[in-house]
Parts: sequence; structure tokens; C-alpha cells
Amino acid sequence: MKIFGIILIAAGILMLVFRGFNFTQEKNVVDIGPIEINKKENKTVAWPMYAGVIALVGGVALILFDRKAKSA
Repeated sequence: MKIFGIILIAAGILMLVFRGFNFTQEKNVVDIGPIEINKKENKTVAWPMYAGVIALVGGVALILFDRKAKSA
């Protein structure tokens, strides 16, 4: 559980620092024999700020509960 907690903490920090990412998608609009028309679209994938906070808090909670379970 400790490793999963560390992964969640790292993911939460990254989600808070980087609010999302952009990528370009190329679509084939027209394809008539040797004539081909393509269109490039910029897409954005974004996540809310609270998702990063939840991941961060969940990771810290997993590490803390793992320590309590080992000491008991």
C-alpha cells in the first residue's frame, strides 16, 4: 500500500502543477483518388484542480494508515 500511496502523491502533485495537456489530431477530410485533404485539430485534455488534491490527500492517507497498521 505504501508504494501505491507514493504513486498517488506523485500523480496528485503532477496534476496540480500541470492542469492538462494538448495534442494535435490529424483528420482526413477528403480522399478522392490522388487528392487528399487533411485537417489538423488541436485538442485539450484538462482535469479539475480538486482531482489532484484528492489524489494527493488519498496518497498521504494510504501511507499514514499503512504505518498505523504495521505498528498495531
